[in-house]
Amino acid sequence: MIPRPSSPCLAPPALDAWRTLLAALGEPAWLVGASDPVVLAINAEALALLGQAEAAVLGQPADALIATPEDLAFWDEVRARDAARAPASLHSDTALVDGSGRLVQVTRRIRRLDAGAAGPAGTPSPYLVLLHDRSEAQRESDERELLISELQATLESTADGILVTDLAGRIRAFNRRFAQIWGLPESLLTERQDDAVYDWMRRSVVDPEAYTRRLAAIHEATLLQDSERLTLHSGQVVERVTRPQHCRGRPCGRVWSFRDHTDLVAAGQRIEALASTDTLTGLSNRRQMAQALADSIRQARRAGAALALLLLDLDRFKQINDGLGATVGDRLLRDCADRLKTCLRQGDLVARVGGDQFALLVHETDARGAEIAARRVLAAVSQPCAVDGLQFTLTCSVGMALFPADAGDADTLVRHAESAMQRAKQGGRACFRFHQAQQDADMRQRMRLDHAMRQALASQRFRLHYQPQVDLRSGKVVGAEALIRWRDPELGEISPGQFIPVAEESGLIVAIGDWVLEQAVRQAARWHEAGLVMPVSVNVSALQFQQADFNDRVAAVLREHRLAGELLELELTESILVQDADDALARLSQLSQLGVRLAIDDFGTGYSSLAYLKRFPIDRLKIDRSFVKGVPGEASNGAIVRAIVQLAQALDMKVIAEGVETEPQRAFLFDLGCDEFQGFLFAPALDALSFEQRVRPSRERSARARLRLVR
Repeated sequence: MIPRPSSPCLAPPALDAWRTLLAALGEPAWLVGASDPVVLAINAEALALLGQAEAAVLGQPADALIATPEDLAFWDEVRARDAARAPASLHSDTALVDGSGRLVQVTRRIRRLDAGAAGPAGTPSPYLVLLHDRSEAQRESDERELLISELQATLESTADGILVTDLAGRIRAFNRRFAQIWGLPESLLTERQDDAVYDWMRRSVVDPEAYTRRLAAIHEATLLQDSERLTLHSGQVVERVTRPQHCRGRPCGRVWSFRDHTDLVAAGQRIEALASTDTLTGLSNRRQMAQALADSIRQARRAGAALALLLLDLDRFKQINDGLGATVGDRLLRDCADRLKTCLRQGDLVARVGGDQFALLVHETDARGAEIAARRVLAAVSQPCAVDGLQFTLTCSVGMALFPADAGDADTLVRHAESAMQRAKQGGRACFRFHQAQQDADMRQRMRLDHAMRQALASQRFRLHYQPQVDLRSGKVVGAEALIRWRDPELGEISPGQFIPVAEESGLIVAIGDWVLEQAVRQAARWHEAGLVMPVSVNVSALQFQQADFNDRVAAVLREHRLAGELLELELTESILVQDADDALARLSQLSQLGVRLAIDDFGTGYSSLAYLKRFPIDRLKIDRSFVKGVPGEASNGAIVRAIVQLAQALDMKVIAEGVETEPQRAFLFDLGCDEFQGFLFAPALDALSFEQRVRPSRERSARARLRLVR
């Protein structure tokens, strides 16, 4: 640094000393004269900041380097006053333009040096101007301010209430959502009354003591992370989550978040209600009843108590629903639910577990108490109903099972009550039945038979035997009844009397009946091709006959095997004629047009109608073996058989008796004018080959050939 030669402010030795000091400062600095405020000396840092050469700076007025209003006023005051009264210092933040034209934020200090720095006697001491570059600090400050602004905007935009505290619990920050959730008065927040805020929160919760204990535990465990649901007096449900706040790896405070879960909890309660409540009646549903039953069984087992499950089904409700419409049906179900509620004791439960099925759970009761409850239910349901001016009476069938007498778990108890209810249905409806162990065993046996039958049908284990039908006058075999037989690998030989009812109950009888029809027609066609013209009789169940495509199936089988309809006879039960007479007449007429012969099987054991017999194209009546068994010794059976023969003759029908086992029976039937018979007297049911061997010689015998009893 080179002082101007004309500067009289400082002696050269003193100026050199200040140059050394300026060079050692490390920050921009320069000296300004007191009597004449011009630059006397400047260091390299100041020249670099200003972007000027030393020669250009020295001797310039002080206010030329930093020309802010504050600097101009300061140096003007220095010029206007004598050295004794001139201002001693100036310290403030300001800005200057550096050599590149960039505005630089600086802290500027101007200070009058002490008198020892003066030159010759009477020369005033100079001013030291010292600059500190604040650009980096200002940038960091701006960044911090921006970050704080962003954080505050984030806090205010979140749906959660946020509270930040230090380790001592003093509130450091919060957002407005926090105040909204807790309903905090504005005054508590603006005045920063931490204790008042905490007290307000404590008084807002339903259980302030538990709330206080939990807060104390959290404050003691600095690193604890916690989540808790709080219920407020306002009805709000608030989830509180807290986590420790860390600074440089050490805990420095705690962040609390509060989320309003009121709507979420309400929605969950609505969903739970929908999941456990029947929407139509408002009663518990099957799911809720199953849970309540399981819980009750556990409690009863621990207490050594008993309970009963009543399962009830409305009788013939489907007819009401189909006939009057679903709207009326729904009203009846709601009315029934209200009636069942009146049958409950305190603590009992009623639920709708199916379309028209309800369940009652009766606690602490025995068989007698269950019976009393069932009678109450039957009486309540059977009260007259009136819907849209139409009055009628509902009834129900009730099945009951007891814990622990009938079952030790919920599923088994429900199953046993269901089976008991089905027995009530079968027993005439409008009654109740208790579970019986034998019925359960029978059900298991039926299930086993049903499964075995399905396997047998798929594996071709069924077979047909044929029992000869003999003309009483000629002694010739004039037909064959196809009878199904079944030998199971595990169950052995099973009588049709055992498996046919199970097949009818499960509906499998339709598939089995189709198989019998196809096999019988196939065999008759083979015999016909071999020169043996033999009509075949096939039993048809009511369910099979009711199938819409039954007639088409018969026609298709006859066509497939090229068998004339006259060589096929279908044996029908009397119930077929009674259920829907007009539909039955139409179907039977179509079958008759195919040439198929029609017979009534087990005539006299059902509900026969002479008017229907007259209308239907029936060819034969078949006398049931139960009537034949007692003749000729029993007068009543003899009278029934005689009446059937006379009826058939009057209607121009043939008549055949089954189950003929003795010569006196045959002779009695012959004397009455019966046309045909079948039974062990001639032959049992035989396989196809044995039948053919038995029949061919028989057809060559004369009408007077002696009949032998087959044992």
